[in-house]
Amino acid sequence: MWSGRLRQAGEVSCRTAAAWLAAAPLVATLAWASPAATRSRLLRSAMFPRLAGRGDRGHVALTFDDGPHPQGTPAVLEALARLGVTATFFLLASQVRRFPDVATAVRDAGHEVAVHGDTHRNHLFRSPAGVRRDIRRAVEVIGPMSGEPLRWFRPPYGVLTAGSLLGARDAGLTPVLWTAWGRDWTSGTGPQCVADTVSGRLRPGGTILLHDSDVTAEAPGTWRSTVGALDRIAGEVEALGCRLGPLGRHFRQST
Repeated sequence: MWSGRLRQAGEVSCRTAAAWLAAAPLVATLAWASPAATRSRLLRSAMFPRLAGRGDRGHVALTFDDGPHPQGTPAVLEALARLGVTATFFLLASQVRRFPDVATAVRDAGHEVAVHGDTHRNHLFRSPAGVRRDIRRAVEVIGPMSGEPLRWFRPPYGVLTAGSLLGARDAGLTPVLWTAWGRDWTSGTGPQCVADTVSGRLRPGGTILLHDSDVTAEAPGTWRSTVGALDRIAGEVEALGCRLGPLGRHFRQST
């Protein structure tokens, strides 16, 4: 009788072990991909406000992705200089290698430099080692020209994975997404549309995402709409009673 029970128990244990082994790839995939859920603006704002870019309520952070760009970045820099505003630029190392003088111009104009990665590829479709290597390479390129220690990281498309978080941590970077964007990479957009889109989500303490480059846009020259929208965006931030500036200033009072 006891031998029969032991045999049954052994069979159950084997089936359980087999079930766990079969489920392991799914579990690993879910663990890898689960941070991507923060791509949802509502979820990250509710559960991870700092990741969403919510900081000092007397301030709104202005950020730009995908540069440097030989035409778009100088045009954005000129507009910001006219407005007396500084911002945070999330640079791609692949673009820095192509246009080092433009990257240096961002720093020399007093703007904050941050990391957007080496190449603009969705981390969900890359290996853990590939993602961490990408971030490390980006830091090696962007760090020496930044003029100060790098602090911020934003993944391509705003899609985080476990590898993104580990790679950012290893590099000493803090991931930051956004609370409002201009959808300024889309074809057929214009300055008014970009400003209206930002305005719809603009709140005190938020973070704005725009682009100073069209390297990942749907059409060339989309940065022109961004430049054209900056005056109105700055005016609306002022109307909220907030200052407009980089992330380093944005989180100063909230940390």
